[in-house]
Amino acid sequence: MTQDLQRFRDELTAHLDWFANRNRKVRFWWRDDDAVEPTPALERMLDLAGRHGVDIALAVIPKDATRALADRLCDEPHAHVLQHGWQHKNFQRKDLGEKAAELGSRRDPQELMGQLAEGKARLEDLFGDKLIAAMVPPWNRIDAEISRRLPEIGLPGLSTFTWHNFPRAHQVQSHVDIIKWKKQVRFIGWESARLRFDLQLARRRNTGREPLGLLTHHLAHDEGCFEFLEEFLAIAAHHEGAEWPDVKGLFDGLSALRSR
Repeated sequence: MTQDLQRFRDELTAHLDWFANRNRKVRFWWRDDDAVEPTPALERMLDLAGRHGVDIALAVIPKDATRALADRLCDEPHAHVLQHGWQHKNFQRKDLGEKAAELGSRRDPQELMGQLAEGKARLEDLFGDKLIAAMVPPWNRIDAEISRRLPEIGLPGLSTFTWHNFPRAHQVQSHVDIIKWKKQVRFIGWESARLRFDLQLARRRNTGREPLGLLTHHLAHDEGCFEFLEEFLAIAAHHEGAEWPDVKGLFDGLSALRSR
């Protein structure tokens, strides 16, 4: 065992002990992006969710989603589906320094809303009540006008990353991405994971009950990512200072929580 791994374990446990000693709990949730079909990596994720008894919300790309994925998930009690744009295609101008986005400022809103409505209908047909009425914008970016219009097509929920969008009812953010994306795509490492969770858990001592979102991308995982999930869930999924609410209830319940 490396020193960094032991330090991660110790600090995560210490944070959760702090909450448990005060009869409080950190609320966790887990979002995994870019699902379209069954794969060996997805099987490993579903196995982890099942063994540790936690929900996993799969952000599924509607245009490419397969009946095989729907069939695989139909009997998985811990698997839920969120809408991941329409086709996960970038429409921004990289040559002008714009960051990648499918739901960005260069789209015609009417055309885009039509595509998103079509995507929602397709996911409803494939996944039925597995689908949660929430949008996960590809690259976690969404134009303000598109965000405002999502409820018009039956998508009141929204999930991006950390503080990218102003909080609203039915918005459930992700906060810790376990992948290092630049240069070599790989696990961020135990020290980076420790620091990111330390920040988020320290904030939750003073900021109420905002769910802490774990973000994964099963298609891009190396072995380090899977090792992290084993170690993290072995603690966070079973500690008395943590809880993993039903994901559907999480999106529905935030409106009431924020009005208190």
